[in-house]
Amino acid sequence: IAASHIRVGTFQFFAARNESARVKQLADYTIARHYPALKGTDNPYLSLFAAVSAAQAALIARWMLVGFIHGVMNTDNMSIAGETIDYGPCAFMDAYDPETVFSSIDAQGRYAYAHQPLIAQWNLTRFAETLIDLVHPDANEAVRLLTEQINEFPRLYTSHWLDGMRARMGMATTEDGDLALAQALLSAMEGQNADYTQVFRSLSAAVRGDPAQVRAHFANPAPFDLWLAQWQARLARESTTAEARAEAMDQVNPLYIPRNHKVEEALAAATQDQDLTPFKALLAVLEQPFAERPGLESYTQPAPEDFGPFKTFCGT
Repeated sequence: IAASHIRVGTFQFFAARNESARVKQLADYTIARHYPALKGTDNPYLSLFAAVSAAQAALIARWMLVGFIHGVMNTDNMSIAGETIDYGPCAFMDAYDPETVFSSIDAQGRYAYAHQPLIAQWNLTRFAETLIDLVHPDANEAVRLLTEQINEFPRLYTSHWLDGMRARMGMATTEDGDLALAQALLSAMEGQNADYTQVFRSLSAAVRGDPAQVRAHFANPAPFDLWLAQWQARLARESTTAEARAEAMDQVNPLYIPRNHKVEEALAAATQDQDLTPFKALLAVLEQPFAERPGLESYTQPAPEDFGPFKTFCGT
């Protein structure tokens, strides 16, 4: 899936030289509308591609951090403005599984949760192909320049994702081993039926001295226990107080997400009974995803066992 070198000549309708004027017009409009700081740079179209790549890296990292699965990451469903669009079959993970797929049209798992950064890079490569004539009059040089930018995407994405993971794990400083520590937590969760959202939310309880809350989410807590010791040692090297750390973690680890069974409940009531009450209740909960409120415990729980395999559709 990962992007390789750009193929000169792909998307001929858009990138052929007799169409370059139309592409230039659209690119100029995009720069003026979304990236005005790029005007006057040495190569504004290469800079445009770099800016779009950076925006996508930050966006996909935010998706991944909260367990969001877009579901239909076709090239036409990615915005050069770096916004989430056309996400009809989207959903959030309950139990952590990097291969999670909900979209009914994604039978092969192309857009599975863990594939999203790779798909973004592939899509950006297709976008780069449309800019070849604008980046440099020599197509080979244009390909070289654009490929350099494409190859930067994994680093940009990982930087954003790791910054977010540090915040989610309560780290106020940076250390070289932080990426491995974050990945080790995900590895400990995999195959455990551990709820992604609940695990991260419960980490603040461990900071406050109660690791049993997060430990209870693991069917076999042994891998988590090994990780816990490493994490606690990492936090001990910082001077932040436990309560300040825990409060900061609760501001970035949501308690409430659009749980699939709650979404389905709201859809069924609205379409079958013309009752918008469940929808309005769910919306009110999600407007404050980080603030714990009494009486909303059911919105924090994963789907019951009898909910069954969940599929989403473009109309969702």
